Amino acid sequence: MTLRLHDTATRDVREFVPLEQGKAGIYVCGLTVQSEPHVGHVRSAVNFDVLRRWLTASGYAVTFIRNVTDIDDKILAKGEAQGRPWFEIAYLMGRELDKALDAINVLPPTYEPAATGHVPEILELIGRLVERGHAYPAQDGSGDVYFDVRSWPAYGELTRQKVDDMEPAEDADPRGKRDPRDFALWKGWKKALEPETAAWPSPYGPGRPGWHIECSAMAAKYLGPAFDIHGGGVDLRFPHHENELAQSRAAGQPFASYWLHNAWITTAGEKMSKSLGNSMLIPSVLERVRGIELRYYMVSAHYRSHVEFSFEALDDAAVAFRRIESFLARVSAPSVELVETTALPRPFVDAMDDDLGTPAAIAVIHDHVREGNRLLASGGDACAAAVAIRAMLDVLGLDPADPAWGATGGPHDARLDAAVDALVTVLLEERSAARAAQDWARADAIRDRIAAAGIAVEDTPQGPTWTLAETSGGEG
Repeated sequence: MTLRLHDTATRDVREFVPLEQGKAGIYVCGLTVQSEPHVGHVRSAVNFDVLRRWLTASGYAVTFIRNVTDIDDKILAKGEAQGRPWFEIAYLMGRELDKALDAINVLPPTYEPAATGHVPEILELIGRLVERGHAYPAQDGSGDVYFDVRSWPAYGELTRQKVDDMEPAEDADPRGKRDPRDFALWKGWKKALEPETAAWPSPYGPGRPGWHIECSAMAAKYLGPAFDIHGGGVDLRFPHHENELAQSRAAGQPFASYWLHNAWITTAGEKMSKSLGNSMLIPSVLERVRGIELRYYMVSAHYRSHVEFSFEALDDAAVAFRRIESFLARVSAPSVELVETTALPRPFVDAMDDDLGTPAAIAVIHDHVREGNRLLASGGDACAAAVAIRAMLDVLGLDPADPAWGATGGPHDARLDAAVDALVTVLLEERSAARAAQDWARADAIRDRIAAAGIAVEDTPQGPTWTLAETSGGEG
């Protein structure tokens, strides 16, 4: 394979060359489990799930790490506001996240480490930074420990910023800092404000990890000091990923070779987030469309493209995906079984190798659907097209026959779709007979009846074909 990735650290498209032949290590920053997941959260998970599946399909043994931040200021505040232990909030919201990701067929990570389970590794990394002169305990008695950004000349290399142009860090009281841009590695326990369960013993006094150090420690534990790809949302580039890179390299770890960032899903032009109150929670969205249709909607956009969420666009995407399902339902099932040696169409491979070009890859799928429908209309064998379509859908996590979809995510009324196709085909045959007899009034009347049912007919040299009239969600 020749996978080209748009590395956001280098600002250019680079050919993916793994550190170890035949293997790929990926670390993705997971969620802070403070509340129910929304569409913006799961988009990131879907994007990197597609990356993982494509690397696997390309022959790599992938180790995929996605962490969970299960303690931070927001989780503690939620627990306080709701009168519940912070760890109960984290546990319950973690369960909600698992259900949401299962509903859209995101593969479980190889490991899913949680911050609270890795305090020893975090403290070891902090100790190394202190020893090397890149971190210091605050002198104000707070128990905080900070990374000294001035001690690391390369600080800002990921986002190409100069320290003096950066905003001060907002994660702690600046009185204990040498520079207002220094960021917290360890947060001293605030006895009057925080529960005792939110503090762990350390050489600097009781406290808890800072957000950035968690990921550096967990990535090193499960992928080693150097690994291939680090991913996350574009909003994490600064300060989170910038700080990860600095503290890891200052500790002597090469860290990630490639940095990939997915764009936001927005509503009314703003990032979808809990704080804006514009989030679309997954259970509510899945009352309108199936999980497989929601995944198709997100995969249809390139991972670096911002998506303006609307239910109209989501409905259009669902219609487009059902066209694919309708074709597969019309082809004899026993002859469409996938085999490991199935060759993916070259245009699909080229699209995926071009920075995971899923929009172009989906266009290839719809091209095969059109060709398959043409073959069926002419009495030909469309099994080869169906096999190729299922192979491509499988790479994108969208194969309707995947048992992971279960009863709710699987084929959408596939038998009904096939029955509708048979009925429409009968009407089209009657229309063709009327046209052959030059009975134009009857032919037009039949076409009007079909159009009134929301079906568009296209006359082609190979004969008439039909699709559902809605077309803005993609062609089939």
